[in-house]
Amino acid sequence: MKIRIGRFEFTECWDGVLYKNLSAYPAITEWELQSLCNCIAYEAANGRACEIEADESIQRELEEYRKEYESGRRVPVPQKLTECTACPKYRGCLTDLVCHTASAEDAISILKSGRLLSAVRARGLDAAALKAEARNAANDPEDFFHYVMFAWGNCQAGDRLVVERQLGRFPNNDDLKAGFIPGVRFFFRYDELSHHPRAVFDGVHPVKVRDEVVLADNECAIIVPEMHLEAIETHVPEALTARVHYLSSDDLDIWEWSAKAYEFARGVLSH
Repeated sequence: MKIRIGRFEFTECWDGVLYKNLSAYPAITEWELQSLCNCIAYEAANGRACEIEADESIQRELEEYRKEYESGRRVPVPQKLTECTACPKYRGCLTDLVCHTASAEDAISILKSGRLLSAVRARGLDAAALKAEARNAANDPEDFFHYVMFAWGNCQAGDRLVVERQLGRFPNNDDLKAGFIPGVRFFFRYDELSHHPRAVFDGVHPVKVRDEVVLADNECAIIVPEMHLEAIETHVPEALTARVHYLSSDDLDIWEWSAKAYEFARGVLSH
């Protein structure tokens, strides 16, 4: 893994390179240092070394911080992260909730089983086969496919990926404007899911969980666009009925829908 630390549009892992955007480059926060250490530790656990590309001052700070990290000291996540400021409403990632987004078809399978499953378990293919698929555009390594991935709750990346899979290509702005087809969002409190016994921090995702997340065992809010109501409601098990909420996405673009779904889930999970 190559880690490039600097000023980018946002933090992203693509084709074996982590582009780590700093919120106030060239300054680097403790959370950003910790996230980098998480990435280095995760990569080492999976047999991969990291090559760091950064200003000398940042490299020195990271080396110094690694001593604290290796001692077991951890810092709590800030309420808001500004490594990405693309969303017009929040101008940053709000960290109280995380979510996993699925297409309506995949959501039906999830609800029937009562579990969010890693790609390996959901699709019944080994990790090598999944890595080799054309849909693995980012060239993620095999170990990624053993995890359920989560994004921050107000992020639109999950819906963007759902649209990409629907189209078979990267979506453009027209594909994401009002009238786009959103996915089903599974929201969890970050502070609870981060204590899941199989939670892992790879420095790329807020959190990911090995193999599966059992919905009934973890408090969640499931937000279904009303356009999918008829297809989904008959597949919701009784144990999850109270957690499923249907919202209209009519005339909303991907940013507006992301904000609406997040705000509703935050209201549900704040009680």
